[in-house]
Amino acid sequence: MESKRIQIRIPARLLDQIDSLAQENEINRSQFIQNCIQVYIMEREPHCLQEKLRVGYQIMADLNLKLAEEDNDDGLLEHYERQLAEAE
Repeated sequence: MESKRIQIRIPARLLDQIDSLAQENEINRSQFIQNCIQVYIMEREPHCLQEKLRVGYQIMADLNLKLAEEDNDDGLLEHYERQLAEAE
């Protein structure tokens, strides 16, 4: 992955905290800040994961209902197993 150098301004006290935490985690300042940004971005987009889970659960609920209503439909069971495998 290509990296680019940027320049930012932050308060000295915050920089001291960053350096202290980076040292505790045995990583450099740059890696610590990258990690923080990645976590921030992931937390800002929880709806994406929630939406995928909602759709997945709905699909599985529909398949479970069909399986429960139809005793031994091997084709449906195979479809169900494929859906589970794709979800992993």
